[in-house]
Amino acid sequence: MFSRSQRKTFFRGLALLILPAMLYLLMRLLWWTYRKTYHFQDAPLTEQLIAVSWHSELLISPQVYRHLRQKQRTSAIISRHFDGDIVAKVLAFFRIAPLRGSSNKGARSVLINALRALKEGHSVLLTPDGPRGPRYTMSDGAVALAMKSGLPIVAINYQTTSYWQFSSWDKFVVPKPFARLEIYHEVIRLETEDKAQAKAQLLEVMRRNALP
Repeated sequence: MFSRSQRKTFFRGLALLILPAMLYLLMRLLWWTYRKTYHFQDAPLTEQLIAVSWHSELLISPQVYRHLRQKQRTSAIISRHFDGDIVAKVLAFFRIAPLRGSSNKGARSVLINALRALKEGHSVLLTPDGPRGPRYTMSDGAVALAMKSGLPIVAINYQTTSYWQFSSWDKFVVPKPFARLEIYHEVIRLETEDKAQAKAQLLEVMRRNALP
């Protein structure tokens, strides 16, 4: 007989083997059905950058990012939780490398690794309210990286009127097949060296362009 922990380990391993490929295929199939309109507040950047979106937008934001930047070497800050393991494997299909950690646990080490990735020429993706919320709150990560690196931040958000919404903390959104997506791509160059003001500036942009 297997112990409870052994069964848990087995089923998690099985999920990690099967789920990422299935989720990636589902993401791509849905993406191809959507009617997409892009709203660029500035010309799309081809340079290195720090990209941010809300945790609830993770079905769409990596696909928008790769659609606009097919060749850019990229890493993403991903939590060390089990769901982070799945996200990391899904993002690997988009050629996005994981930087494991979060704003809560291992924050210092993951930010050091993110700065190292930036120095090596990677762009970095992160969700300011991940991995556990609260929803639509702004951690220090994106602003800290932008201030230390001098790179611009790009906020990728979207709105739609046809979607399913989970009851999770982030109210994760899945636009329905053939939904119309209004995709917002806004470049933010921080206008202040004050971290609190910079976070407020970024939060204002991301809240304006996201679902309520």
